Amino acid sequence: MKFLLDTHCHTVASGHAYSIISEYVSEAQKKNLKLIAITDHAPKMPGSCQEFYFGNLKCLPHKFDDLEVLYGAELNIIDYDGAVDLPEETLQKLDLAIASLHPPCITPLPDNTELIMKVMENPYVNVFGHLGDPRFLFDIERVVRHAKKTGTIIEINNSSLNPNSTRFGGKKLIEEIIRECQKINLPIILGSDAHFHLDVANFNYVAELVKDLRDELILNTSVEKFKNAIAKKKLLQ
Repeated sequence: MKFLLDTHCHTVASGHAYSIISEYVSEAQKKNLKLIAITDHAPKMPGSCQEFYFGNLKCLPHKFDDLEVLYGAELNIIDYDGAVDLPEETLQKLDLAIASLHPPCITPLPDNTELIMKVMENPYVNVFGHLGDPRFLFDIERVVRHAKKTGTIIEINNSSLNPNSTRFGGKKLIEEIIRECQKINLPIILGSDAHFHLDVANFNYVAELVKDLRDELILNTSVEKFKNAIAKKKLLQ
């Protein structure tokens, strides 16, 4: 299975990552990728950049020879009503928005199902990031079906399976999420969650978990398929 895109990459602008955009572009070209997304942490993550950074992404080029670069954000969910930390007028300008649960920004509930579903109803949230974090438990069947209903893409995050990750320990949860998505033919996206450019499209942990999935259920195998999945949410609004 050939992976052509990576939609979860962090630069130095996130405050705890170590590469710049041009380094990601160079590495992605070496790996023959067709598309990457720069998704730096939104402002409520300690050490990250301010709202103005995301509002000015329009000045950056989207094409580098055969590589397309999207510019977005990894949003932090900041309350139990599903609010995120960039305003609507900024979200409208992004190419891609991932929303994720991060303990520095919100404390886990015993059951996070309703919270996750509220976030998925946000018309500007394209992807729900790193589901399967064992600190944020939820009803997998309900959430996966709600993702399909709202047109929200579920991310299977490679970094979450790294033994050094603060999210480590959720492998069984992630396997259950993948099985549930497979059951209802819901395509998923693999995200490297790279914080250093050499990790762009590094899916070393998750590749094993999805090796038996049909190509059409993994959006990383086709730019067209990924863009169609993004467009689907707009059609459902």
